[in-house]
Amino acid sequence: MDNVLLLFLIVPLIAGILALLIPKKVRGPVEVIVLSATGLNLLLAAVFFKSNLAYFCPWVPAIGLDFSLRFYHFSAFIILATAAFGFLIALYSTVSLSDKTYAKHFFAYFLITIGLVNGAVLSDNLLLLLFFWEGMLVTLFLMIAVGNKSAFKTAAKALIIVGITDLCLMVGIVLTGHLAGTRTISGINLPLDALGGLAFVFLMIGAISKAGSMPFHSWIPDAALDAPLPFMAFLPGALEKLVGIYLLSRISLDLFQLHPGSWVSTMLMIVGAVTIILAVMMALVQKDYKRLLSYHAISQVGYMVLGIGTAIPIGIIGGLFHMINNAMYKSCLFLTGGAVEKQAGTTDLEKLGGLGLKMPITFACFIVAAVSISGVPPFNGFFSKELIYDSALERNLIFYLVAVIGSFFTAASFLKLGHAAFLGKLRDEHRNVKEAPPLMLVPMIIIALGCIVFGIYNKLPIHALIQPILSPERLEGHQFAGWPANTALVVITIIVLAGAFLNHRFGVKKKGSGLKAVDHIHYAPVLHIIYDKAEKRFFDPYNIGLKIINIISEIAWRCDRAIDWVYDTLVVKVTYACTNQIRKAHTGNYATYLVWSLVGFLLIAVFLLQSGKM
Repeated sequence: MDNVLLLFLIVPLIAGILALLIPKKVRGPVEVIVLSATGLNLLLAAVFFKSNLAYFCPWVPAIGLDFSLRFYHFSAFIILATAAFGFLIALYSTVSLSDKTYAKHFFAYFLITIGLVNGAVLSDNLLLLLFFWEGMLVTLFLMIAVGNKSAFKTAAKALIIVGITDLCLMVGIVLTGHLAGTRTISGINLPLDALGGLAFVFLMIGAISKAGSMPFHSWIPDAALDAPLPFMAFLPGALEKLVGIYLLSRISLDLFQLHPGSWVSTMLMIVGAVTIILAVMMALVQKDYKRLLSYHAISQVGYMVLGIGTAIPIGIIGGLFHMINNAMYKSCLFLTGGAVEKQAGTTDLEKLGGLGLKMPITFACFIVAAVSISGVPPFNGFFSKELIYDSALERNLIFYLVAVIGSFFTAASFLKLGHAAFLGKLRDEHRNVKEAPPLMLVPMIIIALGCIVFGIYNKLPIHALIQPILSPERLEGHQFAGWPANTALVVITIIVLAGAFLNHRFGVKKKGSGLKAVDHIHYAPVLHIIYDKAEKRFFDPYNIGLKIINIISEIAWRCDRAIDWVYDTLVVKVTYACTNQIRKAHTGNYATYLVWSLVGFLLIAVFLLQSGKM
């Protein structure tokens, strides 16, 4: 029975290899393979969801690397979620990529990524986890690189940023294994002392980088423009959030003893708060549909990190609930963006408008996903955010205020996006735009309905999926489903959302355009200077790193040139000068030579006398 776990690896990996082997011009079989493999993967995840399975096989015992897999509630939940998103996005992609020459390669890397994600989630050995984790880095690069002409540069950027953080993960795994005396994940529970805290930080860097948190985020907005259309819904929108937050949760709940008020807990909350506010402020001023969504994909990670970082049950439940909610509405939003690009030919908001009448189903799905991410009741994002608000307020008022301000700007930016793309005047070049094909609409509709169900009937995901992740002792008998217990926070949330709506109305009335509805914020005193620098990538850690490397390279080059000058120029000139002087001294006069010899003899004698050897 336990051998069935291997199917979660074998099915998508073999299917991905088969897709690569099919000739480029043959299209039909590739779509059949990707739908069959993702469908079977989903079926396996659903059938064995409530099972507890384990598979063990010694692999390289000398270094403690065992092929050890563990299928229990938490990993089963993540596997089921990734399988569902994988199947729906595969269904969507068969149409959205129908005219792309790179479709075969994208589907192959798509399937291999699912297999690697399954392997990373199921791994019960730190080194085995690292093996699958690094495999995801390769497919990340390949999936971006098959996009447009500038995609390779973006893929290289993603490879470097994520690769560096994966090195940190590697250090954390080695240190954790050393401290615990074992590399079996289920057998580790370390205190957060000096070395334990250091190991936690290294592991945390790898986890939040995969999830897309700041400061390891800057490749994501670039990939939104350069990577294949479904990529953003698949990885940054869904799977990377699931696997990254899964690992962060495992190291916070299982591998280490994270307590409220500890420096590690506070550090996580700070990372979450900074990610929320900075990313949403950048999303607010974007003028491209997908690029705006990409910054929200970053910002929403902040809520998850903040919730888990509180280290209290309501925050952890809220962070994990927000993880699955975000994967739902964020992938749905990216799919609506892909539908707009497919039908209208662009995601530039300055070239869009009035598409709501032409694409009513896409618009309806956008509305559901947009109000969900904005935290409007009674949609799913509202309930997970309220749990996080409550936990943040319990820890510190500052964190709560940052989270609420983030919600204000989230709502403001989606009012701007929806108005610019779907409302207003329809452009002449879009008169003949039609609704997206059914196979593109079905995944959007299913996910949008999920946002509604997970909100109105949040007892289903919280009781069946989220709360069982925590032990009964940690839950302390509390229940978190239903309407939020803190009515005051709900009232504040509604006031904040109303404020965002009034802000939008003010901006539209002032500028006469939905796209320019937040220009009064964008070009506010001081803010416009910061925005100007940010849009020029002045604060991009990747660009800062490149500048530092260039400075170091310049210094090293100049040092190299200086050393070459010493040996190739200075030494040669000195040698020639000495040689010329010696040549001039050789006059052929024997008396002169005799004097030199005597002087030399006297110098040797003096040296020997002083050294005591005579």
